[in-house]
Amino acid sequence: MILNSLLFIGGLGGAELMLILFFFGIPAILWLWALIDLLTSEFENSINKLIWVLVIVFLPVLGALLYLFIGRKQKTGLSTR
Repeated sequence: MILNSLLFIGGLGGAELMLILFFFGIPAILWLWALIDLLTSEFENSINKLIWVLVIVFLPVLGALLYLFIGRKQKTGLSTR
């Protein structure tokens, strides 16, 4: 009963909350993950790190995906997890 009343606060139902999570929550988590991984990693060339920061900040979802698939391979061996 309490859960039902919480789901309809502001007229939002379960489907709307799932859409909000899908379009805002997941990209935000992906963006934070990429940015934190980048900032806590060591790169051989500091210019590469700066370029990845700019890409992630100015192209949030696409930049985060590109970094996670391509940029993580550019890290030095010391910080590779």
